[in-house]
Amino acid sequence: MKKIVVLAALFLSFSFAFGQEELPKKQPLTQKGQMLIFWGWNRAAYSNSDIHFKGNGYDFTLEKVVAHDRPSDFSYHNYFQLDRVTIPQTNQRFAYFIKDNVAFVLGIDHMKYVMDQDQSVKFSGNITDPVYAALVQNGKVDLTNGEFLTFEHTDGLNYINFGLEKYKNIYNKEKFDIVWSYGGGLGPMFPKSNVKLFGNERSDRFHVAGLGLDGRTSLNFVFWKHVVARVEAKAGYINMWDIKTTLNNKPDKASQGFVFGQVNFGIGYTFNTKNN
Repeated sequence: MKKIVVLAALFLSFSFAFGQEELPKKQPLTQKGQMLIFWGWNRAAYSNSDIHFKGNGYDFTLEKVVAHDRPSDFSYHNYFQLDRVTIPQTNQRFAYFIKDNVAFVLGIDHMKYVMDQDQSVKFSGNITDPVYAALVQNGKVDLTNGEFLTFEHTDGLNYINFGLEKYKNIYNKEKFDIVWSYGGGLGPMFPKSNVKLFGNERSDRFHVAGLGLDGRTSLNFVFWKHVVARVEAKAGYINMWDIKTTLNNKPDKASQGFVFGQVNFGIGYTFNTKNN
């Protein structure tokens, strides 16, 4: 988490440093009617979170649970084979410039969230099943062998976000531009949560679980006025109050909130939808 936050802070400072010079001409990614289509990949980090579980025979909280992302090993098979391109941690972005220098953005951030299995966490609450209640020792529960719980959003921690971004051209040559952007977004969380609690059959289905919000900044390197290479830093907060923990429609559920940081990079294509 610290590495992601440091990278985001350095990138934001770098962007502001470049953002001081005013350029007189309108350039790619700054004009009304411009559209950007983007595909990229991300690394993400998460703060520790308290996870509350409630259902028939139990109502408890696991405190300061540690989790990480799960990037796919880099290979042509994992990242570029057409039937597997959605498996890694990916970002899709559609931006439309509603006026010069300002774009409305629809984004889909496909992150992965995996609870570390090798940890012992504080427990508060109650469990009526004596088998699993006995796993709580001295106010803590050991999650190492997965007997008590496995918990992840790996298909994935899907953040569907709507936002506004401000763009500014900070460097211009005939066939090369650098454009800085910053903005924010919010939207629903639509994870496919893989949860196995108390040895029950694993819950694994898409559902609307809560909301997220974020701030972001990016550098966009535009080649030949159309091809875009983007590096972006993003940070925000996710609150999910309706995480499904069973396969059927029982009222069993979990809830959690945490801060996230994300660095993503990828390629895009921009064009103007209106005649000059």
